[in-house]
Amino acid sequence: MFEKGQIVLEDSEKRKILLLSIIGEIEGHEEAPEKCKATKYDHVLPRLAAFEDDDTLEGLLVLLNTQGGDVDAGLAIAEMIATLSKPTVSLVLGGSHSIGVPLAVSTDYSFIVESGTLLIHPVRMGGMVIGAPQSYAYFKRVQDRITGFIAEHSNITKERLEEMMMDNTELTKDLGTILVGEEAVQAGLIDAIGGISSAMKKLRRMIEEKN
Repeated sequence: MFEKGQIVLEDSEKRKILLLSIIGEIEGHEEAPEKCKATKYDHVLPRLAAFEDDDTLEGLLVLLNTQGGDVDAGLAIAEMIATLSKPTVSLVLGGSHSIGVPLAVSTDYSFIVESGTLLIHPVRMGGMVIGAPQSYAYFKRVQDRITGFIAEHSNITKERLEEMMMDNTELTKDLGTILVGEEAVQAGLIDAIGGISSAMKKLRRMIEEKN
């Protein structure tokens, strides 16, 4: 089966794994531009629910190469993955930026390739924003949701994350921090360096241990 970046893998021992790819922009309630590669959260959430309910599927492998996107949509997918009862592993290929960071850490174990990147930055909103204290308070609450989730599902503190978000020395005309490969592991965000073979071996080992 292959549909919308999803495929069921089966090994020689008949263990079935769902491979889910999250690519491009994470699309929320508004559709992404026609020529923009996007992952639609209203496709992903039902598939994850079906995965949880399917006794023939024993594990989930999430491949990530995303520049981020809709905050609520990204967090919804991340929360869904984090609450699955079956073994889950993520692999960052290319990059997992912005709201892609919670997705990268939402699994039971995470990998990143040597050249993979994580980009951490403050919350941004498009469109018209009212210049009032309430707007700042709302931005802060959204950001707290993101940093709280990441800290809960990785080995980095919320305080250190906020420091990285507000760093003004790395990105030109912007705030934030970019971590490449081993830097993401050393920071405590990702568990290990590795590619697809490492991710598959780890997931199969977790499935065996669970069974």
